[in-house]
Amino acid sequence: MVRLDRITTRGGDDGETSLGDGTRLRKDATRIAAIGTVDEANAALGLLRLHTEGLPEIDAMLGRIQNDLFDLGADLATPEREGATAEGGRKRLRLAASQVTRLDQEIAALNAGLPPLRSFVLPGGTPAAAHAHLARTIARRAERETVRLAAEAPLNPALVPYLNRLSDLLFVLSRVCNAPDRDVLWQPAATQARERPAD
Repeated sequence: MVRLDRITTRGGDDGETSLGDGTRLRKDATRIAAIGTVDEANAALGLLRLHTEGLPEIDAMLGRIQNDLFDLGADLATPEREGATAEGGRKRLRLAASQVTRLDQEIAALNAGLPPLRSFVLPGGTPAAAHAHLARTIARRAERETVRLAAEAPLNPALVPYLNRLSDLLFVLSRVCNAPDRDVLWQPAATQARERPAD
């Protein structure tokens, strides 16, 4: 169990922060950027859940995902090294492949009742759908930053697939929140001036 006695430590006043194994990194390091964007995605899910209170199964699913994102952040916060442990000698927390599999199953269940798309979808519709789209784009950024980190250091191979599936799930969830007919469809070139016929 995590115990936080103090919130203000002043340890980051020099522009550095500590990882789970005690390593100090600059706050603009690739790893810290990835951890921060995962946290931002989690906060966006918290906003989305304000609009899913009447949908208990969806709200419970989002609660599980928020917990997964803390697991994912903890995994990122303890670098992959031979015999690495978290600070204090605890076994490092790793995201499990089964968590990715669960997202696959949830995507399939959400998508089962939706009609096929005939156009790209613009972010919007209901408040829940709009918040799902915002969370989706943040999850995509977290994925990009985690891919960038993976080019610099070894990572748990479940991390990038989880973030990839999460953004897919949030897209499908946005459509569920807009069902049956509130998807906002892209209309290609809808705002371009029409050519006037020659005289």
